[in-house]
Amino acid sequence: MKKIIYPLLIIMFSSGILFSQNKTEEKDNKEKSNKNLPIKPQRFYDLNTNVGSWISLDVSPDGQKIVFDLLGDIYSIPITGGKAERLTKGMAFDSHPKFSPDGESIAYVSDKSGGNNIWVRNLNTNDSIQITKEKDNQTAFADWSKDGDYLIISKGRRNLKLHMYHKDGGGGVKLIDKPSSLKIVQPEVGVNDRYIWYANRTNSWQYNAGLPQYQISKYDRETGEIKRETSRFGSAFTPTLSPDGKNLVYGTRYEDKTALRIRDLDTGYEKWLAFPVQKDDQESQATMGVLPNMAFTPDSKYLILSYGGKINKIDINEGRSYVIPFQINETLEVGPELKFDYEISDEKTMLVNQIRNPSVSPDNKKITFTALNKLYLMDLETSEITRLTSFEDETTEAMPNWSPNGKEIVFVTWNDKIGGSLYKVRSDGKRKPFLLTESNDIRLNGVYMNPRWNPVGDRIVFTKGDPTSYRDSEGPRAFKSNEQIMWISSNGGNLNFISESKGRSFPHFVDEKDRIYLFHNSKGLVSINWEGTDEKNIVKVTGTTPYGSGDIKKPANASLILISPDGSKGLAKISNNIYSFTIPYTGLESLKISVSNTKFSSFPARKLTKVGGEFPSWNKNSKSINWSIGNSFLTYNLDAAEQFDKIQDEKDDQKSEEEKKKDELAEKIAELNPELADEVSEDDNTDEFLADEIQIEVLVDRDIPNSSVLFTNAKIITMNGDEIFQNGQIYIKNNRIIEVSDKEIIIEDQNVVKMDMTGKTIMPGFVDTHAHMWPRWGLHRYQPASYAANLANGVTTTRDPQTATTDVLTYADMVETGMILGPRVYSTGPGLGYWGYNVKSLDEARDLMKQYSKYYNTKTIKMYVAGNRQQRQWILMAAKEQEIMPTTEGSLNLRLNLTETIDGYPGQEHNHPIYPVYDDIVGLTAFTKKAYTPTLLVTYGGPWAENYYFATEDIHNDEKVKFFTPKDELDSKRRIKSGWFHEDEYAFEEFSEFVKHLVEKGGIAGVGSHGQFEGIGYHWELWSMAAGGISNHDMLKVATIQGAYAIGLDKELGSLEKGKLADLVILDKDPLIEIRNTSSVNMVMKNGRLYDGNNLNQVYPIRKKSENFNWQEDTPNSLPGINK
Repeated sequence: MKKIIYPLLIIMFSSGILFSQNKTEEKDNKEKSNKNLPIKPQRFYDLNTNVGSWISLDVSPDGQKIVFDLLGDIYSIPITGGKAERLTKGMAFDSHPKFSPDGESIAYVSDKSGGNNIWVRNLNTNDSIQITKEKDNQTAFADWSKDGDYLIISKGRRNLKLHMYHKDGGGGVKLIDKPSSLKIVQPEVGVNDRYIWYANRTNSWQYNAGLPQYQISKYDRETGEIKRETSRFGSAFTPTLSPDGKNLVYGTRYEDKTALRIRDLDTGYEKWLAFPVQKDDQESQATMGVLPNMAFTPDSKYLILSYGGKINKIDINEGRSYVIPFQINETLEVGPELKFDYEISDEKTMLVNQIRNPSVSPDNKKITFTALNKLYLMDLETSEITRLTSFEDETTEAMPNWSPNGKEIVFVTWNDKIGGSLYKVRSDGKRKPFLLTESNDIRLNGVYMNPRWNPVGDRIVFTKGDPTSYRDSEGPRAFKSNEQIMWISSNGGNLNFISESKGRSFPHFVDEKDRIYLFHNSKGLVSINWEGTDEKNIVKVTGTTPYGSGDIKKPANASLILISPDGSKGLAKISNNIYSFTIPYTGLESLKISVSNTKFSSFPARKLTKVGGEFPSWNKNSKSINWSIGNSFLTYNLDAAEQFDKIQDEKDDQKSEEEKKKDELAEKIAELNPELADEVSEDDNTDEFLADEIQIEVLVDRDIPNSSVLFTNAKIITMNGDEIFQNGQIYIKNNRIIEVSDKEIIIEDQNVVKMDMTGKTIMPGFVDTHAHMWPRWGLHRYQPASYAANLANGVTTTRDPQTATTDVLTYADMVETGMILGPRVYSTGPGLGYWGYNVKSLDEARDLMKQYSKYYNTKTIKMYVAGNRQQRQWILMAAKEQEIMPTTEGSLNLRLNLTETIDGYPGQEHNHPIYPVYDDIVGLTAFTKKAYTPTLLVTYGGPWAENYYFATEDIHNDEKVKFFTPKDELDSKRRIKSGWFHEDEYAFEEFSEFVKHLVEKGGIAGVGSHGQFEGIGYHWELWSMAAGGISNHDMLKVATIQGAYAIGLDKELGSLEKGKLADLVILDKDPLIEIRNTSSVNMVMKNGRLYDGNNLNQVYPIRKKSENFNWQEDTPNSLPGINK
């Protein structure tokens, strides 16, 4: 339920609503700080440093002081250097200080209000005034007008625009608005206030960015005209003007390094001023500036700036530079540590984690669903579960639907060898499934999806795709998988064409209406007749506006809309939440309904889910809506919900007159602009109606071998500290390590199998902490190539931090039961933020977290840039309560990375986009135990490392690569590939130095291949990380025990120790001698089963040839063609 809250001032006009802004004052009020940034410090880091990785600074107007930022606090030192005085403290992240012209105040960026905003701090009283009032800006920069009355600000979500605010308050004005793709950073006000200089680029950032990215322009405050001032190939950024108005200094790239140039503004003459300096951040989002802010001394003789970790002074006339020393000895407040140890079960049976496509019988007494891609039926009265089919493992069964009389169930199948089919089966299970798609004894092959019976029950409508394309396509989506809308007799036979799909899917019906209803991503709910013509657009539905919706805020569109069988209502799935709403009989062709706040929707609506839901469907009587999440099945009774609401309305009648007036005003706001409805409400503790929920317990066997094996005469790198056995033995029973020793192991078991490993090196299986293995979504295929390739290359454990869908839950179970080959598949499920949430409270964060902790059974989540800092802290707090270890998206955003480190997030995917990184960031990251997975194959801040390997590795002639990689995928990665870079432009070697320093400091890192090139790509990532100079042994620890630590499994795997799981890799060559020997995989053992690394034939405990590698195809040899 909701209650109404108010902006400080609301002025309503007939054309819209205006929210004005008042200034907010704060005197380091602890209570307010805790409200906006709710995490309380639980750890304290002693910062003792005289270096800084990214220092923005300014010089006081009298030339006596320097203010600068470091790790989210602002400091002051004398112009000659010395011990730094801390001006701001606490967990808020403060940066980019700028002195006011009178020297009495500084403007700076702070997230103390929960979002990044510009604040002004009086240096005499320490009062702070908030200038901008944004919730979801990622960054902002500011400079003063020369009279000290105005602040020129660039701010925005991604593509920042130029604004002007008065220091005493107000909403400000936007000076430059278009084009929408324009991004403006680091404004600098000219000497006479007329001109505003800034760096600009097109769009926020670009992968594998080529140069130039930025140029410098200036805005004329008298005419509004814009003039471009530079045209350098290496870009031009961070304009810095001398106080006498004679010189401009800016940064640019020279070769692969950053330089400073100085321009005489009278003559236009330019020359080099310094080289090399701090490497710029132009290939990323530059949220801390393309270069750190620099400043002239008041006499215009010296430029003060940071590079090399120091604050430096450059004499612009003589070209000499001097270090201005500083020393910081402070204690930083840090959030809680989130480290949990998760157990891996050895129980012989397990519960299936996901049921899919549940469908309720017309009498509401039974449901059918799929689990592990097999069709089941459950009696809701007795809870008895029955398997309805007996197809082999290789056949996927999916998308069941009941006949109107409840006697039969239609479903689809897919098998890589024979293609797809439509079947029906009796609901009592007394007969074998009947093949519908067969005519004259010929199987009508296709990709069939979402079959639905018409109300009469004599026809079944479905969508059909091309089976060849479906089989040949790799990855989550397939070309031509939804091509036609068709029908077939409920008794089988010929296929009957209705229409080309044209993006429409999910056919369904309304009783007593002879039309077919479909969903279209952009049109919403539509209907057509049986001839496929007379399309009518019925309704579009939108929901809340996601946090990460870009610069132009747009509400989320429904990803599915289904009309009720009686035609009076609809259900919509939006951002993984499910809604019901009334469909009015209007005759309008483009009706649009917003359910962002169902209390203020234009027609009766309600939100049904608290923790999300999938596979929604209507009951036959139109009175209930069903869905599933994980292995839970939920039913929401709309009639019961209405009765519940009547009781709540009686309580609402007891509201005070003031509360009633607030409700009325909020309704008027929603009438003028439905998208604002969600902005004027927040959660309260009022009771709300909840769906009925049951857990569907499908019990299956877990794959655990019955075996006993002893490896002898091997070099063993245990990863238990620095322990290495030059001639060791490992005894394994079933799926656990019993003993590891450099002495003979005495075994009484007469059935033990001994294997001589002379000349081999054995180490723990590799752990991939950032593995995007995305097999086919929706209608699943059997053995994913990506799973096989990773296992064959020694990767025995993976964590996919952001799966986009929940299909991974079924695939992971298939691996655990032994149905398919692959590494251990752990995941975060869809990233928290990927589904476009906009978290309003800690309670909402708790509800969202339950998706993962209760229903998806994930141990980690990925906080996928899910909000401003307040929202991110709520998510972290909820994760701690539910014992979830969240990792984060690096997002090419240094500010984001550092705040998440301070808050206590235990993981980060993707590298910091700056180089070099000094002991300030290294020490803080090591202290917090934040696991750093740089993912250099898709380098942030430079060309992708994978491009280097594609250019230098002969993968097309690598037999193992060809064996495990579909031909089209291999060609798409390597042949006729754009993205050529000069070797010295690759930055992964520089970025990997942070890994070396972090591990040597006691920190945690992990290897993450990002799914860029499955299998061998893991080794490319490992080699890239090693390029920064880390020792081979430390690098191997990162790839094993540290990776296991990062995902909470270091007590179960990651090292070869007694009691741990039998996951190991047997190498032909020693990686301690040469790190590239990690790819010399001879055999790999996962969970006690030993496989040949060249083909995944099982070697032990049984010998079995690998099967179902259906991505492999014949070469076009011995065919007619040009003679060779």
